[in-house]
Amino acid sequence: MDISFTKMHGCGNDYIYINCLEGIPFDPNKLSSVMSPRHFSVGGDGIVLICASEVADFKMRMFNLDGSEGKMCGNAIRCVGKYVYENHLTDKLSLSIETLSGIKYLSLHKQGEKIKTVTVDMGKASLEAKDIPVLAKHRFINQPYEVDGVTYYGTAVSMGNPHVVIYQEEVKSLNLEKMGPNFENHPLFPERVNTEFIKVIDKTHLEMRVWERGSGETFACGTGACAATVSSIINGYCPFDTPIEVSLIGGVLTITVDKDLNVKMEGPATKVYTGVFNYECETE
Repeated sequence: MDISFTKMHGCGNDYIYINCLEGIPFDPNKLSSVMSPRHFSVGGDGIVLICASEVADFKMRMFNLDGSEGKMCGNAIRCVGKYVYENHLTDKLSLSIETLSGIKYLSLHKQGEKIKTVTVDMGKASLEAKDIPVLAKHRFINQPYEVDGVTYYGTAVSMGNPHVVIYQEEVKSLNLEKMGPNFENHPLFPERVNTEFIKVIDKTHLEMRVWERGSGETFACGTGACAATVSSIINGYCPFDTPIEVSLIGGVLTITVDKDLNVKMEGPATKVYTGVFNYECETE
């Protein structure tokens, strides 16, 4: 089976995008685990399927490097907006995208005839333990828990997917390859968890590295940047209703959170190349 694809990234969080408006003629869990490994295949943090929707303009399904399906990816959804506009699947600059964590709303920003950046209404963050989920009575805010014999203080946030935010004096030197799996699979988080390691630069600037469940360390995580900003406001580091710059390995995202915990994210979307993947050859 020949599968046409487009490689795209948002701040270095790279996925393989496939037009599935006419249906999905393959097992997406298996395809993601075959296409995503770097050096041996196309390479990426996973695959994103652009599908038809009965409730929105389009539907996005995203699958991680290990084949598991994710509920939402803020960097990927910006690229979906760029993809459908630049491939003439729509002429709208305001779009609704169905995801497993609800319908998200996009505003596309043009430079010439190309989409340069996208603002995403990410919806409302939740701090409630049951929404994340985390094994806590109500909320898990600046709470101590132990990983590899070290006590960390974490704040758990749901952006439609689970996050825990850890504050550190320095994040660049962290050995996430070693640390990450034990954070991801900590028994406090029954569905595993994305972990954001944050250095507070000042009240409008955060530095972040992220370990994503199912994918490992990625260059950026849109929902993670949103969760980190919500956590930083709740913990008193940053203000409400103010654009907060989150510096990631792959670039900068700008996050604004209002007093009701509604979150908006703006960032770039970049097309890298298109290609055709011979699925049968790769799986023989």
